[in-house]
Amino acid sequence: MKILMNYRPNFINHIIDKDLKSKKHTNVRTRFPPEPNGYLHIGHAKAICLNFGIAQYYHGQCNLRFDDTNPEKEHKEYVESIKYDIQWLGFMWHGDVHYSSDYIEELYDYAIKLIKKGLAYVDELSIDEIKKYRGTLTRSGKNSPYRSRSIKENLIYFSKMRNGDFLEGKACLRAKINMASPSMVMRDPVLYRIKYTPHHRIGKNWCIYPTYDFSHCISDAIEGITHSLCTLEFQENRILYNWILNNIDINTHPAQYEFSRLNLKYIITSKRKLNILVTKNIVDGWDDPRMPTISGLRRRGYTARSIREFCHRIGISKQESQIELSLLESCIRADLNKHAPRLMAVINPMKIIINNLPVGYEEKIEMPNHPNNSDMGVRHVIFSQEIFIDRFDFCEILNNNECYKLTFGQEIRLRYAYVIKAEGVKKDKNGNIICIYCSYDPFTLHKNPVGGRKITRVIHWVSATRNISAEFRLYDKLFIHPNPAVASNLIANINPNSLIISQGVVEENIIHSYSSGPYQIEREGYFILDHHYSKKSYLVFNRTVTLKESKN
Repeated sequence: MKILMNYRPNFINHIIDKDLKSKKHTNVRTRFPPEPNGYLHIGHAKAICLNFGIAQYYHGQCNLRFDDTNPEKEHKEYVESIKYDIQWLGFMWHGDVHYSSDYIEELYDYAIKLIKKGLAYVDELSIDEIKKYRGTLTRSGKNSPYRSRSIKENLIYFSKMRNGDFLEGKACLRAKINMASPSMVMRDPVLYRIKYTPHHRIGKNWCIYPTYDFSHCISDAIEGITHSLCTLEFQENRILYNWILNNIDINTHPAQYEFSRLNLKYIITSKRKLNILVTKNIVDGWDDPRMPTISGLRRRGYTARSIREFCHRIGISKQESQIELSLLESCIRADLNKHAPRLMAVINPMKIIINNLPVGYEEKIEMPNHPNNSDMGVRHVIFSQEIFIDRFDFCEILNNNECYKLTFGQEIRLRYAYVIKAEGVKKDKNGNIICIYCSYDPFTLHKNPVGGRKITRVIHWVSATRNISAEFRLYDKLFIHPNPAVASNLIANINPNSLIISQGVVEENIIHSYSSGPYQIEREGYFILDHHYSKKSYLVFNRTVTLKESKN
């Protein structure tokens, strides 16, 4: 793996430096442990950049391990999408992909060890009863009536659980710790539960599965992870992480460290809530360009570079904060401004007929693919007697805020082409303009008119006879609430203008000159072709981001 040159050391590096200096560890091994129950989102990108970035920084190793111990919600589809997203971001895991289910026998054996030590018991309370017995933050829990079972009885009942002799939800294995503990996590947490749903890898071979708290720490130890990094919501669980490892007599003992999760304004990163948006058809799947999933961002036109740069800028700390969405958008603008070729398109077409050109006239005009990068070459765009401009670039009578529009009696330049002047319009019976008649100055290609007339106003255009029909999907924030995670009604806070679709045209040579993008459409923003919907004769573009930050 190549070291990311923009990796920013953080408080975890200070811990690792100390461990290496003291010889507590001689190498560094981290892991990225997603549950395959959904697609990765921007918050996972932060964790990926941290775990893989630290491994790269110390020339160590980073494992990819799927926490697949809840077969009800997990699918192979998610496994494959997660692997693709990690590689797309520019990282590669060490060795083979790991799964918690790889260790299913070992985990079971460690549970037996706890039972034999008198530190675990089979409980037959219902889920609701377990919650009730656990108590509250101000009131101690009380012991389950099954807590006093003998070691022999617990071994028998745990074997029955494995053999499928209990109905789902009728029994579980719990750690025997302290129901009066000030930490709710330590009040006899559940270690195993019954699940009859077939597993995506091991089918129906097992019907009991360990909880995350039990499997995660042991999987870390089995894999020789030196530094187990997770977000702050698992801080209290660190006590249980250490308790389990201290009591199963395992040779290695990883250390858990927590960092703040990514909280981005107008974004939710709860897979459960994202799944609601998908299942209720609020969005067009997990990769909808409005979704904060990595696949959604990719479909919208975000690059791996921009996401890595965003994660670099926000850094790693223990301080919880709300990050402005504009920071993410500024990262993709900066990236695409350098790398995106330019393109002309008209999103809201209005026809212009140039009176002093013959019918059927066509001329090739050379344009740079990037104004500041000659290495990106040039393209040739057809200028014709009939062209389209954006209808909002014309006004019969200008006010002070519309000085850059085409209007009667004033000249304006067509981007990289000629100076034109509006002379008349054609309207329908309702008074709507359907066509503008103009004249052009044939001596103004790439230069100002004679006589000292300096033209400062420029508008973009596309030939009306040589173009490709296109649909432009203009995306905005999915939510109107700046913190939708705390909104009382998630669906009620959906932005009704999160997607606006316009029908227009684009240069015809896009088919031959460009890949899917992204590229900058002059004056409109950065766009990428959407291969879900595009056809050879009809293209669909997703707007990645506007050229400038929105004032809203």
